[in-house]
Amino acid sequence: MNILGLSFDYHDAAAAIVVNGEIIAAAEEERFSRKKHDSSLPKLSMAFCLEEAGISASDLDAIIFYEKPLMKFSRIIASSFKTIPFNTSFASEALENWIKKGKFRTKERIYAELEIKDIPYVEIEHHLSHAASAYYTSPFQESTIVTLDGLGEYETATVSLGKQQKIKKLYSVKLPHSIGLFYSAFTAFLGFEVNEGEYKVMGMAGFGEAIYVDKIRELYTLEKNGTFRFNQKHFNFSTPSKDHLSKSFISIFGESRTPESHFTPPGFETAETPTEVIKSSKYYADIAASIQMCTEEIIMYFVEKAVERTGIKNVCLAGGVALNSAANGRIIREKDFNMYIHPSAGDAGGALGAALHYYHHTLSNKRTPALTAPYLGKSYKNSEIEQALKRAGLDNWELAPSKHSIVETTAKHLSQGKVIGWLQGRFEWGPRALGNRSILADPSNPNMKEIVNEKIKFREPFRPFAPSVLEDRAADFFEFPTPYGSASPEYFMLAIAKVREQYEKKLPAITHLDRTARIQLVSRETNELYYSLIKQFCDLTDIPILLNTSFNLRGEPMVSSPRDAVKTFSWSNMDYLVMENYIVAKSV
Repeated sequence: MNILGLSFDYHDAAAAIVVNGEIIAAAEEERFSRKKHDSSLPKLSMAFCLEEAGISASDLDAIIFYEKPLMKFSRIIASSFKTIPFNTSFASEALENWIKKGKFRTKERIYAELEIKDIPYVEIEHHLSHAASAYYTSPFQESTIVTLDGLGEYETATVSLGKQQKIKKLYSVKLPHSIGLFYSAFTAFLGFEVNEGEYKVMGMAGFGEAIYVDKIRELYTLEKNGTFRFNQKHFNFSTPSKDHLSKSFISIFGESRTPESHFTPPGFETAETPTEVIKSSKYYADIAASIQMCTEEIIMYFVEKAVERTGIKNVCLAGGVALNSAANGRIIREKDFNMYIHPSAGDAGGALGAALHYYHHTLSNKRTPALTAPYLGKSYKNSEIEQALKRAGLDNWELAPSKHSIVETTAKHLSQGKVIGWLQGRFEWGPRALGNRSILADPSNPNMKEIVNEKIKFREPFRPFAPSVLEDRAADFFEFPTPYGSASPEYFMLAIAKVREQYEKKLPAITHLDRTARIQLVSRETNELYYSLIKQFCDLTDIPILLNTSFNLRGEPMVSSPRDAVKTFSWSNMDYLVMENYIVAKSV
């Protein structure tokens, strides 16, 4: 049974293939097309999935799409006629856009690209794809399933019950009441790009004080039935706009921060910092801290009430809001739940969820093992690495004789303060670099945060970095409950934990101002090579941790191929590039 799952036409297009219940491959289109958040028909991802499965398109038994386009379009039209005055221009523009992009012809476009016909094609609801992505890859045989995002067809959040092969939706929240759009509205207000900069808000929040919580709480209500509502006087969620903000919102919070404007984190001012920059930076940081706290409050309330309804403390979480690692960390610390979060929780993950739902729920096939190793992308051969090096004119490289030698050499360079691009095996499924497409550095170096942010990633100086830590040493350095297994959120870098106070100053490169870190636990079973590298670094430094950030430059997708890696390495100030057994030094 070969099932292809697809998501596209909004953002983060992806393809995934499941063969007899086994997840063979999954990848976002942006990794191959090099277009950030590529939303187009995932031609390259589909080709990769079929190649990885060793089949042709004609061997497929079903193609499952992650949402119902016609239902989605009906919501767009209905929303436009609910506005006063009627927003007929919006409806006309939407219709023209859908016709132009072929959104009414999803099935035909897929069939044409794959050169097939008569293979069963099924569309399932957006939030059901999210729910399935989390539940069927979790270790639970029964679970409370919670999905939270901007919006699907009509729904913005759902609560479902998962038991064995089946998922049963219990209740939902519908547009215009959306926690995803609520957070995105403040993302735009703080000067960041919607659907891209939400994680920057979390970074900025660490520098602020949550002194505007009461003012933000006036914008929403937590309902007794376990749901939430947002006061639409202050937002424009029904019909898409640039920032979802109304004049009422601006009258309360003032003008939005200008994108790319200077931001000096509170506590980092100098005598030369202009007074107006200090004042505005503190204000926006305090807003970020306040919206983060309120978002955590809404998420925790929604999840807690869902568990009360089902009586099941195994919780599966998916949807773009599930990538809010600060909120996830609070749930893990403060609630007596077993939490699983799908590593590709956003729309891309819906491709895999759609395929798994068809295999397990529709066909009633037995549950497959939990997803503990999210390395579902493409790997590359030595010949492809050498070709990339020759094409770039790089000759300052050597081929190590073994993986042991690679580990020893790389750990030595890291212990000497070098920054290394690391490409190994298959790339990760989801937005987090988990040790196969990573930029690595020494977390104890007090200058490393500035070096990596400004000279390598070319991004905002307030952005924090994540630590990868050996699972058996993590409790020595971080405060978090004992994980229930290798599918726990901490293994996918999806939860924030406190750095133990005695190590705060010893690990400056990965410790945020509020003494938190978005940790990744690393096990020998799921990534032996990366585990060995961190252990070797520990043998040299007595620190079982590496600074780990995604292997890309600002505004670009994470690298996939050796060619991508060489390009990124050449354009940045990384010291070494390690691709499989190849070690490339920066030419002087």
